[in-house]
Amino acid sequence: MERFKLITGYIPGIIGRIAELHALYYSEYWNFGKFFETKVATELSVFLNDFNEDKDQIFSLSIDERIEGSISIDGSSENENAAHLRWFIISDELKGKGAGNKLMQQAIRFCEKNGYNSIYLWTFQGLDSARHLYEKYGFSLSEEKTGEQWGTIVTEQRFDRVIKV
Repeated sequence: MERFKLITGYIPGIIGRIAELHALYYSEYWNFGKFFETKVATELSVFLNDFNEDKDQIFSLSIDERIEGSISIDGSSENENAAHLRWFIISDELKGKGAGNKLMQQAIRFCEKNGYNSIYLWTFQGLDSARHLYEKYGFSLSEEKTGEQWGTIVTEQRFDRVIKV
């Protein structure tokens, strides 16, 4: 039995909590700092302010009313009919409990239902558990380059998934 509750859409506190989850994880394991936390909070705020329910969605998982995981589909891509998977994170509380699978399934189902031809995401080398999940759900590495969009130099990776029509 799942210990967590799936929430679709905005709820009060979601921006702060998702930014917090990202900041704490990436600070502890990757030494990311203030730049990264403010980037997540700012971009997530813009996404939710411009939210279009026909193109965008945010899913979160909570335990006892506290958000412990999230994933978003951003339909404002520069590529027509391509969805951008963003802000995918789960807390230590949910690791190993099927939460990542649940969020990924919801995101892909939303994209299929809303007529997207493909889904893409940006990540970086070294996030092996996340990469395993992406590949499990049909994403393939399509681009790799050195960059610093996260505020520190990493090997950035783009993964793409074609949606079967």
